[in-house]
Amino acid sequence: MTQVEFEHIASELRPSMWKVGMDFFGSADDAEDVAQESLVQLWQYAEKLDAGRNIGGLAIRIAKHCCVDMQRKRRGNTIELMPAHEREIGTDASPHEQLEQTEATELLQRLVEELNPRERELFELRQLDGLSNDEIASRTGIPKASIQVMVSRARKKIYEELKNRL
Repeated sequence: MTQVEFEHIASELRPSMWKVGMDFFGSADDAEDVAQESLVQLWQYAEKLDAGRNIGGLAIRIAKHCCVDMQRKRRGNTIELMPAHEREIGTDASPHEQLEQTEATELLQRLVEELNPRERELFELRQLDGLSNDEIASRTGIPKASIQVMVSRARKKIYEELKNRL
């Protein structure tokens, strides 16, 4: 595939790649990053692409992989689920109790990280920062009713996963 052919196809595919990023992250900036990175990766395959191949499907798959990669890179910045004074276990706690507390905290942190980015953001603002739905709505521009639904959905996901694992 020539550069001219690729540029023509790229202009047609970019909006759908952007939409994948927007659906995943809920942010136009992140969606733009996904579209850009996806096009770069698609260009690397340009020599192997031919007219008979479903290039649109490949582009969407690449965009989805870019979303997952971006999310994984961000996970390096972990959150503290509880303030340090609440995580501390008394000196009289047995090693077993200390281990259980540590494991429970780590599991909860992993489950929060597995939420999609928008659910995670709203869950953290509500549960960890203690903001009201009105405060979250004014901060994010998301309607209060939507916040209630998304936070509830996030809580349910975490609860179900905890129930399955414990």
